Amino acid sequence: MSDALAPSPDAGGTAAPRPNAVVAVLAFAGIVVALMQTLVIPIVPELPRLLDAPASDTAWAVTATLLAAAVATPVVGRLGDMYGKRRMLMVSVVMLVIGSVACALSDELVPMIIGRALQGLASGVIPLGISIMRDELPAERLAGSTALMSASLGVGGALGLPTAALIADNFDWHVLFWASAAMGAIALALVVAFVPESRVRTGGRFDLVGALGMATGLVCLLLAISKGADWGWTGGTTLGLFAAAVLVLLAWGTFEMRTAQPLVDLRTTARRQVLVTNLASVAIGFSMFAMSLVLPQLLQLPVQTGYGLGKSLLTAGLVMAPSGLVMMATAPVSAGVSKAKGPKVTLMIGAVIVACGYGLNIVLMSEVWHLVMVSCVIGAGIGFTYGSMPALIMGAVPASETAAANSLNTLMRSIGTSVASAIAGVILSQMTITLGGYALPSKDGFRTVMAIGAGAALLAFAIAAFIPRQRPAVMSAPAPTAGEPAANAPASN
Repeated sequence: MSDALAPSPDAGGTAAPRPNAVVAVLAFAGIVVALMQTLVIPIVPELPRLLDAPASDTAWAVTATLLAAAVATPVVGRLGDMYGKRRMLMVSVVMLVIGSVACALSDELVPMIIGRALQGLASGVIPLGISIMRDELPAERLAGSTALMSASLGVGGALGLPTAALIADNFDWHVLFWASAAMGAIALALVVAFVPESRVRTGGRFDLVGALGMATGLVCLLLAISKGADWGWTGGTTLGLFAAAVLVLLAWGTFEMRTAQPLVDLRTTARRQVLVTNLASVAIGFSMFAMSLVLPQLLQLPVQTGYGLGKSLLTAGLVMAPSGLVMMATAPVSAGVSKAKGPKVTLMIGAVIVACGYGLNIVLMSEVWHLVMVSCVIGAGIGFTYGSMPALIMGAVPASETAAANSLNTLMRSIGTSVASAIAGVILSQMTITLGGYALPSKDGFRTVMAIGAGAALLAFAIAAFIPRQRPAVMSAPAPTAGEPAANAPASN
């Protein structure tokens, strides 16, 4: 019996999974991880005072999470395929709890950075959850459930901002992290109680050299992107990191092509459907972050600017919150379109909706209800795109590589958001007005970022057009039991 079809040691004799409970628990875990990333936003401007450290150093409390997530997501996905997706999901949630407690107990910079890095290690929860769904759910439930799980990243981000602002305004800042730890503990208990271990394993040995190479290349790339504005885009450190990233990732790719059991199967990744979907994911990730950056600033800037609305952070969060609910509501719609027309069409529809949302924002930005409407339109588009991407990935990879492939797709979205942050930051720092002696982003600067966000969504639409034609609702059947043939071999391209 092959390793890929070997039942997990703890799978035998367990009761059949309850689909509704599995979906609810996994979606909740995804939302908790997304909330963790948002909870720190209200206190970022106060961190230098709270931690008695320079602002340039406290920025690492955010950067550390980004870097840890980028490294952990593909590694945890591969480990999940090898040793059990539920097991690695539980490890990820434990890291979230430990990191949250470390932050809650810290009043100094170094423990805070360590805690935030540990929190970042939990970012593999969403792709692992999608992969568990593929293995455990009935085929008819899979499309809608994976769409909901994928959208949980945006849902948690949208709901996290008002929650965090409410806590930060009324309680000590440490409560933010105690809340994160409590939600993580609840998620862990629910996973233990309701989520079964997948029977699909690849077996084999872990590619440690490949993991170290990929981690080094990604850290160099994302450090250059996230810190380039502070260090100078033409500075020696920034350019050196970009050069190192290119060289290390090229060497890593060469090694991965030659090793028998690679961390990332680049031949599968190069399959047209997977490659094009990942490229579209970068553009979608870029476009999604533009909304998260622009709308809260427009809401909070002083009314004296002529375009700012002078609202509090809590109000800004409440304005953004409906977009998360819209993402959740569009998950079943996305699944229905994918079943009828195929996930490629769903991705293209979502990209157009996002572009339309930014187009509306360029002309409608003077009232609170304008921004609520814009965030909901963009949220609907994100719900469509995020719901379609797991279907596209799972329709092209074997069941034994689902977690690794979904993790790589999640990483591509994260790279898109990192690039968006860097580009938007440069634009808004260069296109400014002066008010009360302070330089503030100008109205034209915001419109430029929105136009770029719309352009990124249209780029995703154009890229998605090159995804191979696929019969509607190509999704994997549940994992085979021991001795049964593997279902849903990957489509040839």
